[in-house]
Amino acid sequence: MGYRRTMAWPHKWRALQFYSILVIMLVSISSCVNTQKAVYFSGQKTGSFESPAIPKLVIQNNDLLSISVSSLNPEASAIFNQPNNTPANNNTATTTSATGYLVDGEGNIQFPFLGAVKAAGLSKDELKDKLTKSLVDKKLLVDPIITIRFLNFKVTVLGEVAHPTVVTVPSERISLLEAIGLAGDLTIYAQRDNVLVIRDEDGKKVTHRLNLNSTELFNSPYYYLKTNDVVYVEPNKAKVASTSRSNQWLPIVLSALSLGVIVVDRLTR
Repeated sequence: MGYRRTMAWPHKWRALQFYSILVIMLVSISSCVNTQKAVYFSGQKTGSFESPAIPKLVIQNNDLLSISVSSLNPEASAIFNQPNNTPANNNTATTTSATGYLVDGEGNIQFPFLGAVKAAGLSKDELKDKLTKSLVDKKLLVDPIITIRFLNFKVTVLGEVAHPTVVTVPSERISLLEAIGLAGDLTIYAQRDNVLVIRDEDGKKVTHRLNLNSTELFNSPYYYLKTNDVVYVEPNKAKVASTSRSNQWLPIVLSALSLGVIVVDRLTR
């Protein structure tokens, strides 16, 4: 009896090996993908391309601005460098209060001595000129120097990237490729010829699709991103198909493996 049990173990082991190899093969087949589709700028020849113009940044509601004021009288300038301590957005998940001049729902900032100043719809240079003129006209400062920066310049990268994330951009300039790189690059399943950019323009959501395999990318006004842009990378057909096949076949294979082990165990007793 002991001899029969000893002889049964090799049969069980071979059965386990067979079913394990079967599972590995099925999983491998379901995860295959054409590597040609994982290449950037496929088919591009050596050449040069004109860089698109960097988009003009326009101040919008809920923007947070750093406004630095200096003049020949540092004491008189100091009051203008004490920004509001209001959080940029009460609906955000952050627990810290950002400092700066908040553009409210009416498009205004509250500036010392000037009160409500319309900022939304203006560029940084236009707002700078407006504040400079108001300070001089009201004789609050002589020859003031004003510097304005966005404190909430960010873009969001979602979908088939290694690390979906919100990218903060201190330099106020970022291209689509840089944003993707900061998100850890596209995965092998990313659809490179149909990348979606969602942008706020004139109070509306505007969508545009870009092909990373086309030279038109470098001429697109969406090559350089604007603040609050959302980049979404869709999965390709290989990802959808592999996920579907895995969901359908893997439970069946695992059940068959379990059943096979039970059957082999019964027959070798």
